[in-house]
Amino acid sequence: MSIFDKLRVNGANLRWQCDAGVCNIESTEKIDTSEKVLGQDAAHQALAFGIQCFARGQNVYVRGPRGTGRQTMVRQLLRDLAPPASNKKDCCYVHNFKRPDRPRLITLAPGQGPLFKKAMHELAEFAQEGLFKALTGEPYSSQRDLLKAEIQEQAKEHTQSLEKELAENGLALVTMQNGPASQTAIFPVVEGKPVSPDQLRQMIAQEAAPSEQLEAFEATYPKFEKQMGEVSRKVAEIFAEGKKKIGELNENAARSLLSGLTGQIKGNFPNDKVVAHIDAVIDDLIQYQMGAGEEISDLIELYGVNVVLTHDDSSIRPVIEENSPNILNMLGTVDPHWAPNEMPTSDYRGVRGGALLAADEGYLVLDVNDLISKPGCWTTMMRTLRTGRLEIVPAEMGAMQGRAVVLPEPIDVNIRVILVGDAATYYKLDYHDPDFRELFKVLADFDDLVQRDETGINQYAAVIANLVEKEQLPHFAGSAIAELTAHGARIASRANRLTARFGRIADIAREAAFIATQAEAKLVVGEHVCEAIKRTKQRASLPSRRFKEFVESGTILVETKGEVVGQINGLAVMRSGPLTYGFPARITATIGPGSAGLINIEGRAQMSGAIHTKGFHILGGLLRHLLKTDHPLAFSASLAFEQSYGGIDGDSASGAEMVCLLSALTGVPIKQSMSMTGAIDQHGHIEAIGGVNEKIEGFYDACEYFGLTGEQGCVIPKSNAGDLMLRKDVADACDAGKFHVYAVETIEEALEIMTGQPAGEFGPEGYTEGSMLHQAVEQAFNFWKRTLTSPMKLTHVATEGHSDDDQPVVTPEAPDEIASDRITIFKTRCS
Repeated sequence: MSIFDKLRVNGANLRWQCDAGVCNIESTEKIDTSEKVLGQDAAHQALAFGIQCFARGQNVYVRGPRGTGRQTMVRQLLRDLAPPASNKKDCCYVHNFKRPDRPRLITLAPGQGPLFKKAMHELAEFAQEGLFKALTGEPYSSQRDLLKAEIQEQAKEHTQSLEKELAENGLALVTMQNGPASQTAIFPVVEGKPVSPDQLRQMIAQEAAPSEQLEAFEATYPKFEKQMGEVSRKVAEIFAEGKKKIGELNENAARSLLSGLTGQIKGNFPNDKVVAHIDAVIDDLIQYQMGAGEEISDLIELYGVNVVLTHDDSSIRPVIEENSPNILNMLGTVDPHWAPNEMPTSDYRGVRGGALLAADEGYLVLDVNDLISKPGCWTTMMRTLRTGRLEIVPAEMGAMQGRAVVLPEPIDVNIRVILVGDAATYYKLDYHDPDFRELFKVLADFDDLVQRDETGINQYAAVIANLVEKEQLPHFAGSAIAELTAHGARIASRANRLTARFGRIADIAREAAFIATQAEAKLVVGEHVCEAIKRTKQRASLPSRRFKEFVESGTILVETKGEVVGQINGLAVMRSGPLTYGFPARITATIGPGSAGLINIEGRAQMSGAIHTKGFHILGGLLRHLLKTDHPLAFSASLAFEQSYGGIDGDSASGAEMVCLLSALTGVPIKQSMSMTGAIDQHGHIEAIGGVNEKIEGFYDACEYFGLTGEQGCVIPKSNAGDLMLRKDVADACDAGKFHVYAVETIEEALEIMTGQPAGEFGPEGYTEGSMLHQAVEQAFNFWKRTLTSPMKLTHVATEGHSDDDQPVVTPEAPDEIASDRITIFKTRCS
């Protein structure tokens, strides 16, 4: 058996066929439509634990690619597994009479917040409108009048003796009102009327009164002044005591009138904070509001209740999906109140909760990329989880808003956060935030692949049936499910695997349903799915079509016939959204005596990515492994991707580069009817690469344009052979012998396929005489001898990255005009 027959991939290994009859699938009409997520057993177990266990730090990070059913499984398990809640509470904010900028928090049993608000509204409404009317009516008005009369009578008893004595001396006691204060004075009596001393002097000046009367007043006034002061003090004490008694009467009356409402509220809401708040309201009402007259506050607003969280059901845990997690939506805020012609003010009424409060004793589901993209959100959430206390408006936020800071009392919360994100973000958070691993201890890892077996196919059918029911699509026949499953296998490109990114499969299913509806078909069949796949690929095929146009016009040179030394058809891919297209890439190599070693032209032009550069450097190690010489390798070689004008990355061409380099070294031509892809290691093993199906198809399309000869084909790593899911036309061409796919494990096998010559086996005497590697060793020796034909001298050259005690290097004697050009050959020996 020839090596071509031995390494050729044939038949079912080129394309897996899904037979709907194997799983007895007739149509989605008879399939259970329960919502399921493909596979993901490990993720299911981890997520179920995170949902059911409310221990500290057991928050969940759901890690995986989009389209794998992450959100679907989260919603499903939250609906089915969330345990009953036992500590839910309503949260209310009320006015803090001692510190208005620190609204007080009152927590109540679930559903009691609105009832408490209504009760306080009724109390404030009564205090605002009914209380003062009740206090001015009977029996309280009569009691106040009687008390006032008693006060007047007591005051009169103390002033009667003084007034009698004053009258006997032509004087009178006069009380004058000076604003809110009153003042008692002694006036002379003229013609039966008390007049002030100043008025008396005016009358004397006008000769309306005798001057002796003023002299008599001035003589007797000092006698009564001291007596009057004692009487005035005593009267003031009587009035003060009377005012106190009137106040006590009003207070007792008010408390009596309010006792019914306040007692009912305290009884309905047996909470220490409720009792304290009711007492504070009554004290404020009696001390500051009852004597304010027309300046009384709006008691309905002052004594109101702001319910920031309430629950209709005390047993169901809330599930909050915050799709716009900015700082206000997550944390909440304190909204300002605008009064006419006044600056905005904030108080307890403006406190508004966010998602962190709404999810108390429940679950908060967030997209991690949305969360970390909004300033302050991540820090706020982590601080809340770490402390278990929610501060609705942190001090720094109020300062940023440029207004007085209102800080409501923190709320004790218990939240289970479920972050949905990718692997890169997970590792970034784990590296940068030391609290992350302590607070998110549950990792639910979603794989993007599931097993390609009967269970996997049935799961595909169930999800498609669910899509049909949910979006009212026409039912899918078994052939349509088979084609969708086959497409899932192609997307996966892994042996015995299907893609778990069902979002892409669902898009194909929707378009296939549209095509079937347009054709007035009752069922979606396999042909409709194939057409949908074809249309999807065509819509994003502009880069691929443009490349074909360049090939057809000769702008891009691609050879699919003949043999050329130092030239090979490598294979590359381009991406257009989720789709991938393959195309041939011409790689060339030149080599000659010298000391420059291997030159990566893309690298020198700064067009090479890190992975491609690494793959290129591996070639040097592989050369030392293959060319087992007793002399230094003395050559200069360059490798390039021809007509590549953009950046290039990846190591999938390193195997082809090695074949091309050995061809240039030995002069053995490479078949241009063949192409090659595969990474390589320093021992010559061909390693797996990505996009194998698209690469093969890209070269097939080029060969088909120039004409299939039956000799054309692709060399791929054997480790990728199980991943093949070629287009049907490519697989059919391979089965017909018009095109070939070869799976190789080593560089020696690749050399024999690409050149048609034996690579050679290494023995005690070296490689097999006449083999390609034997020729390579001989040519390397010739290059070294040619280097030594010119006068040389051994010197120590300190080059970049090498110390002065490195191995000697060979430096040619050079004319003065080129003496500065040093050619360095590092002495290498391979055991």
